[in-house]
Amino acid sequence: MEISKFTIRVYGLLLNQNQEVLLVHEKMPHLHFTKFPGGGLELGEGTRDCLAREFMEETGLEVEVKEHLYTTDFFQASAFKNGDQLIAIYYRVEPKNLDAEIDLNEKEITINGKVETLRFFWAASKDFDLNQLTFPIDKIVARKFLLGQ
Repeated sequence: MEISKFTIRVYGLLLNQNQEVLLVHEKMPHLHFTKFPGGGLELGEGTRDCLAREFMEETGLEVEVKEHLYTTDFFQASAFKNGDQLIAIYYRVEPKNLDAEIDLNEKEITINGKVETLRFFWAASKDFDLNQLTFPIDKIVARKFLLGQ
């Protein structure tokens, strides 16, 4: 496979008062996966702005993007676009409104004309089960920042 361009995606780790981390299960027509919330960087957008936008679009939650946690430091082919190299950037995030709640019901959104189904859920960060996550970079981040390994 010849790599022709980069795809940059930005993700956030959000912990609630019970020390649970927010995850999202997404269903696309031919792919189902579970990951940390976030999405693709758009041209002219900074990584922090991207993450704040993605959280607002997907959860309705206004977040403050805190410290940078991790950036991919190895080659990873994109799971979505054949011929793309993925660069993933992770931050810790906090809600701007501590009383805000996230809708955990399944919902449909349209991205680039394609319908996706999202279901957000909280997962215990203590003794986090890496098998909940689909993608290898997410597992590295969970190992480092949730399990301290």
